[in-house]
Amino acid sequence: MEQGLKEAMEATNPNPSSSAAAELLNGVNAKALLDSVDAFLFDCDGVIWKGDKLIDGIPETLEMLRSKGKKLVFVTNNSTKSRIQYANKFRTLGLSVSQDEIFSSSFAAAMYLKVNQFPPQKKVYVIGGEGIVQELQHAGFTAFGGPEDGEKRAQWKSNCLFEHDKDVGAVVVGLDPDINYYKLQYGTLCIRENPGCLFIATNRDSVGHMTDLQEWPGAGCMVGAICGSTEREPIVVGKPSTFMMDFLLQKFNLSTCRMCMVGDRLDTDILFGQNAGCKTLLVLSGVTTKSILDDPSNQPDYYTNKVSDLLSLI
Repeated sequence: MEQGLKEAMEATNPNPSSSAAAELLNGVNAKALLDSVDAFLFDCDGVIWKGDKLIDGIPETLEMLRSKGKKLVFVTNNSTKSRIQYANKFRTLGLSVSQDEIFSSSFAAAMYLKVNQFPPQKKVYVIGGEGIVQELQHAGFTAFGGPEDGEKRAQWKSNCLFEHDKDVGAVVVGLDPDINYYKLQYGTLCIRENPGCLFIATNRDSVGHMTDLQEWPGAGCMVGAICGSTEREPIVVGKPSTFMMDFLLQKFNLSTCRMCMVGDRLDTDILFGQNAGCKTLLVLSGVTTKSILDDPSNQPDYYTNKVSDLLSLI
């Protein structure tokens, strides 16, 4: 766990990028992959769904993998929902996924504070969605901000001092569709003026599939704004940091060499799998295109168009 915490704090890749060209998934190597792993780790946005629309063939593919005894885990950097909310989303899309099978960056932020014995008398200010607030509160922390501050406005007036809570000991920044200047000022003051205040980022994804038709700015732009105003780098707890992997390994008692990370991003999903020693499968149903994949850096072990290709190949 200590190593995972160190990696989360550094948020860097300690391993060299894979230099071998990715293999296109086919009937032979797909069967070999299936036989070589006990668990599949899936990203969600761009892999399982886009926005609120399932990608073709997902229910049948997940059912096939479960029927073959494979453990399925869903690891998402999208912090807008808590694990309970994600379980509800899976259910509304017709997928049977339990809360214990979901590892979100909102959960990782709460667990980071818990593992590091964040003082219970300290508060957490949230620049992000309800998912972060819920996970922090579920872990026993006093969290505020988030959606409640979405309509607030900072007042630029002479002799008007912007007040902030001096008991805030951490600012957690994630994807925030209601980002505004008030939140930026509040988070900036806490980090710059409260002694020892932590700056935690759920993730630094540049874009994400918030809807099924196009990409939208990701948490990286919110995190970048606070980096600029505080001149500080955050502790990143989401992918590609292996912080979430430490919890996953403890919970399921699995070996990373018997896992396959399936994702649509080279810089988060695939790097997350590579950092942990997992096999990696890139799908082209999300952010990464074939032209980006053709770049020789950071190659996955395998690639295919979408997750349901596993169903047709096996």
